[in-house]
Amino acid sequence: MMNKIYLSLGSNIGDTKSNLDRAIELLREKVNILNISSYYETEPVGYKDQDWFLNIALEGETDLNPEELLKFTQSIENKMKRKKTIRFGPRIIDIDILLYEQINLQTEDLIIPHPRMHERAFVMVPLYEIAPYLTIGNRRIGEIIDELEGEQIYKKNDLDKDDRDGEG
Repeated sequence: MMNKIYLSLGSNIGDTKSNLDRAIELLREKVNILNISSYYETEPVGYKDQDWFLNIALEGETDLNPEELLKFTQSIENKMKRKKTIRFGPRIIDIDILLYEQINLQTEDLIIPHPRMHERAFVMVPLYEIAPYLTIGNRRIGEIIDELEGEQIYKKNDLDKDDRDGEG
């Protein structure tokens, strides 16, 4: 059975667009990607002394359970040589599971829905672009976005979306 998922991807080391595109290709091994947002350039959160991030959100389907999906996304981060240095620090790739169907899950390694997603423009703005009808914790995504404060985010119109979705 296929399960609807939403993921957030970000990169701020090297060729960030290529890093995101590579992660998308690797995700396709076990995720049927239905929709990908535009690229967004975003100010770092937490640790500020680093380059800005390039972020996207994607909607997909998978037959993996949440724990298998977490292991799979972590295996992609490892394959792409992600190094965890400092919390919220620079990274070649970051893949976060935002939503998995309508489930609420809390284990030692995984919390769904993602616990801080509603505080972060770099997650919510791309997610809203591809799923403006979403409800997260009994709140419409548009309401959550209206209340966001903090980091700057810019849609990158010069990066061609059609490069990524295979329909260009």
